[in-house]
Amino acid sequence: MFEGEQLGRWVLAQRAGWPGLEEDQRDLLSAIGIEADPELVAAKAAAEAKPALSRTDRFAQGLAALAQFVEREGHARVPRAHKEVLESVEAGPGGEDQVVVQHVALGAWLNNQKARRAKLTQGQLAQVAEHGVEWA
Repeated sequence: MFEGEQLGRWVLAQRAGWPGLEEDQRDLLSAIGIEADPELVAAKAAAEAKPALSRTDRFAQGLAALAQFVEREGHARVPRAHKEVLESVEAGPGGEDQVVVQHVALGAWLNNQKARRAKLTQGQLAQVAEHGVEWA
């Protein structure tokens, strides 16, 4: 820590954001021994390229995970720490189909839905109730 700034995080941010820095900034960083990290740059680019899910999409994803869990287990008593693995087929970059695996934090999602149930629509509550969730 220096003057409230976490220097390690700052250095990582500079190395990951190297392509977005001005030439003068890169020169100054190079002068003190800080260089680009290709792995960090690639990871940052991949994270930025990943589309953000809307609330509706996140709800649909949680509901699909709940349906899969209920079908397999026969009940909707999901442990708080449970993560459900969802597989879907999507078009890949070359147009070919690829299987996408998502790990949905189903227990946390269901707990959050319960805590925020006053903000859910009647339709959303009905969809959750269809899967045997008692509080919905």
